Amino acid sequence: MDMGIEAKVDAGVLSIRISGRFDFGVHNEFREATKLADSGVKLIEVDLNGTDYLDSSALGMLLVLRDKMAGDKSAIRIKNSRTEVKKILEIANFDKLFTLS
Repeated sequence: MDMGIEAKVDAGVLSIRISGRFDFGVHNEFREATKLADSGVKLIEVDLNGTDYLDSSALGMLLVLRDKMAGDKSAIRIKNSRTEVKKILEIANFDKLFTLS
């Protein structure tokens, strides 16, 4: 299984897929991926299907994304979270800040 971050922009949607551990180790990769949001992106989808762990630095990185989209809850969709990951997001009240699907 490959680790890390894949990102692409298609028709105004920035898709970010995170595989393995979502923690400070992928901070630089994640920052590079978020730079793609500067080019007229209307929606960011974060696919956590391959994510088996996330920590507080990952939560911080997601909050940076939210700032990029001017705090618009509907502009960021976090999808395909595994149960354990979704639980962490819900404990952090991220279901109030983002669209979790």
